[in-house]
Amino acid sequence: MASLSMAPVNIFKHGADEEKAETARLSSFIGAIAIGDLVKSTLGPKGMDKILLGGGKAGTVTVTNDGATILKAIGVDNPAAKVLVDMSKVQDDEVGDGTTSVTVLAAELLREAELLIARKIHPQTIISGWRKATQAAREALRDAAVDHSNDPARFQEDLLNIARTTLSSKLLTHHKDHFAKLAVNAVMRLKGSGNLEAIHIIKKLGGSLTDSYLDEGFLLDKKIGVNQPKRLENANILIANTGMDTDKIKIFGSRVRVDSTAKVAEIELAEKEKMKEKVDRILKHGINCFINRQLIYNYPEQLFAQAGVMAIEHADFAGIERLALVTGGEITSTFDHPELVKLGHCKLIEEVMIGEDTLIHFSGVAMGEACTVVLRGATQQILDEAERSLHDALCVLAQTVKEPRTVYGGGCSEMLMAKVVSDLANRTPGKESVAMESFAKALRMLPTIIADNAGYDSADLVAQLRAAHQENKTTFGLNMSDGTVGNMVDLCITESFQVKRQMLLSASEAAEMILRVDNIIKAAPRKRVPDHHPC
Repeated sequence: MASLSMAPVNIFKHGADEEKAETARLSSFIGAIAIGDLVKSTLGPKGMDKILLGGGKAGTVTVTNDGATILKAIGVDNPAAKVLVDMSKVQDDEVGDGTTSVTVLAAELLREAELLIARKIHPQTIISGWRKATQAAREALRDAAVDHSNDPARFQEDLLNIARTTLSSKLLTHHKDHFAKLAVNAVMRLKGSGNLEAIHIIKKLGGSLTDSYLDEGFLLDKKIGVNQPKRLENANILIANTGMDTDKIKIFGSRVRVDSTAKVAEIELAEKEKMKEKVDRILKHGINCFINRQLIYNYPEQLFAQAGVMAIEHADFAGIERLALVTGGEITSTFDHPELVKLGHCKLIEEVMIGEDTLIHFSGVAMGEACTVVLRGATQQILDEAERSLHDALCVLAQTVKEPRTVYGGGCSEMLMAKVVSDLANRTPGKESVAMESFAKALRMLPTIIADNAGYDSADLVAQLRAAHQENKTTFGLNMSDGTVGNMVDLCITESFQVKRQMLLSASEAAEMILRVDNIIKAAPRKRVPDHHPC
């Protein structure tokens, strides 16, 4: 019987890499925990900002404390870190806020798992305990949620409180009352549709953040053509994506043989006639406003001016998509069948001045819920961060209108869930109870980090908060203005139930997925083959 060789056998291609068992697990934990540590200083109302410097010659500067923006901007190589980055992106797309919380909770769960594995507890035992803990925490959160959707006045107050709480951890915290009202008014105009496309945000340098306002109409950052009407009532709008630049002959790339310059003039005249026909076909639609995604050259612009039609050129694609949505029109490319074209309508189009810029204002649009938020600020970075903050608030409010249940913030919900999970751990025999206790500890880390970021004594505050919850003061949380423990009902610190639930589920699922890993296999890099047939 031949003896088997004890030498390790490499089954992978040259250049492929493999990390096994403990090494793979440790690599995953380190990557995920590093991502959590990167964003945790931005958590809470007193969180700090990060400066992100873009590559390239321009070297764009972004100042933000939005977890999803930070994680999107950094390139990560560690696979577990990539899982957390993707998870924060999903949280941002799904509910719009809680991106930092979800990343920090997942990282804290893995930090606890690392300690449990060092104590020789099997990953499957930890996962089993975590699943039971997640279910208990979810039920506790559901039981604690309150629903005021039957009382419009209280629900409006809930929405304002949610907007204030969301904005309190952002750049807009000092003007949160102003922006909370602005965001709630914009979302209430949607009449429950939750279609945030109808809310257009325009950023204009100058003034201060408090000069920002909500305009009940649609603003387009473009110019009206020369010698055309600057004000139109009862506008019939044709929205198009077509070339209006063939009034000059294009010789580039083509050869035209002529025996005199008069022939060139004839070709140019034919081009002009072709353009005139196209403009006539457009005018047959019975319109008094023509908006094109592409350029409109001088000759067609002159023809529109003679017909008394307002022509707006180069409205970017996002602009005309939104314009078509709010005016009830459709984007058209051919003009042979006017009866099949759906025109947009609005009561008044006029030019307005914002700062030093002229914009086109559409009021009385077919989609009554359409509105524009005009943001003002001293620098481009402030405007960009204000837009991100406001977008988060709008997303959360739109979610709350659909799912009206709310829970209390300030670490109150996390402490409530941690208490329920700890109680379950005390009743559970075996090693699973240790995993449940670690889950509760990870949940308690969120209020601890919020207090640390504000420069308060987190150990003392979290101990006080824990004691309050043991006495069934289930609405108590951290008051970060005074550095004390307070009643969240009196402080009006409210959060969306949907955001909290998504945070809990996403973080536990991502941590569980990373914990299951016991092998990381990296494919061999593709070899660069010299090109023997250059063009």
